[in-house]
Amino acid sequence: MEEKLQKVVNRLVQQFEAESSGFQNEITVVIKPAQIEDVCRLLRDELGFDMLEDETAVDYWPAQSPRFHVIYQLYSFQHNTRICLRVPLDGNAPSMPSIESIYPNANWHEREIFDFFGIRFDGHSDLRRILMPHDWEGYPLRKDYPLGYEEVMFSFNYEEINSRKPYVKE
Repeated sequence: MEEKLQKVVNRLVQQFEAESSGFQNEITVVIKPAQIEDVCRLLRDELGFDMLEDETAVDYWPAQSPRFHVIYQLYSFQHNTRICLRVPLDGNAPSMPSIESIYPNANWHEREIFDFFGIRFDGHSDLRRILMPHDWEGYPLRKDYPLGYEEVMFSFNYEEINSRKPYVKE
């Protein structure tokens, strides 16, 4: 890991009691949900991470603690380096502070995460569905969401699937 990034990680670990890990030149810092605004403000204002590249979530169901991780990818143009933040969230109705006031492009990312995972972002200016219909029930990227798929036909299972497949009747 380069020296500049090591200093950033050390500061986050000391100041916020965070945990850090690395894998193939990517550094991940795990922080508490209540700290996300302070960490992002520090990274943007003092440490040069001026771009939120991506924000997404992961569902680790059936684990309940932590069930979700919200993941932030931040980039520094000045130092040409990236850092990953992970925020673990417990339970089936998770919420955490929004970083929209720090990185304005978080608006869309947080709406998408809310739409697909049901994670609420406190302080978000317009937290509503963005891709699913407004009256959709449930959160399709949660691992406990019912799939409702159609089995794929191959040459070896064609007869079996065709015999129970519903067709339109004339």
